[in-house]
Amino acid sequence: MFRTLRPRSALRTIKTCERSFITFPGTEPQHLTATRILPYPSSKLYNIVADIDSYSEFLPYCIGSKVTKWSNPDQNGKRWPAEADLSVGWGGYEETFTSKNFCVPDSIVEALGGSATTTLPKSDLPNYTAIDTPGPSNTTFSSLSTRWTLRPFHYKPPPAQGDPRTDNTNEDAREQTEVHLVLDFEFKNPIYAALSKAVAPKVAGMMIEAFEKRARRLLDGPGARVSGRDPLGEHFAGNKMGL
Repeated sequence: MFRTLRPRSALRTIKTCERSFITFPGTEPQHLTATRILPYPSSKLYNIVADIDSYSEFLPYCIGSKVTKWSNPDQNGKRWPAEADLSVGWGGYEETFTSKNFCVPDSIVEALGGSATTTLPKSDLPNYTAIDTPGPSNTTFSSLSTRWTLRPFHYKPPPAQGDPRTDNTNEDAREQTEVHLVLDFEFKNPIYAALSKAVAPKVAGMMIEAFEKRARRLLDGPGARVSGRDPLGEHFAGNKMGL
């Protein structure tokens, strides 16, 4: 009636835990957007966005910016940024990486890093080479894509409130521009992802606000419109033509 029971071994196989003792959140891809309508012609705003050499003067967390390679001349003889070295700093850390750049005059400025490649059609980039290849590798981003898109936004005042008979057809439409920023990125280093977790969702808004302040200073500041001159445009065009 009774069977001898064999005692089970007290030893059990323990599965090795492969999870790091310290985990870092936020290494997943981030997608951020921001849009503003600014009261300036798109051509003048475009010069500001495309002037990468000046980024370190006003962009948050950008402590260095230098264009290192230019496109072939366009039909007006201008060269546009093709590669740039950008230095960023936050939380006591500093990193420099190289971005690959594409400019569609008066419309789009794009900066790419890591494995990111452009989705712009080649027909929009006749002055660039090696369009399909990613930019130089770096230790900061696995992937980075920043695209500024500018569109003319002409505004005409509506009839006065409560008086539909008011006719504003003789009033010129105001030159305005819709500025749209799309920022997609993924950090390669999890430490940077952890450090930037609090500020990352705000970056797109901070960037577009910084450009708006830059535009106000350059386009509305003293001497900006003397004799109809555009000193920013002249300076930018001169540099890109090698003058």
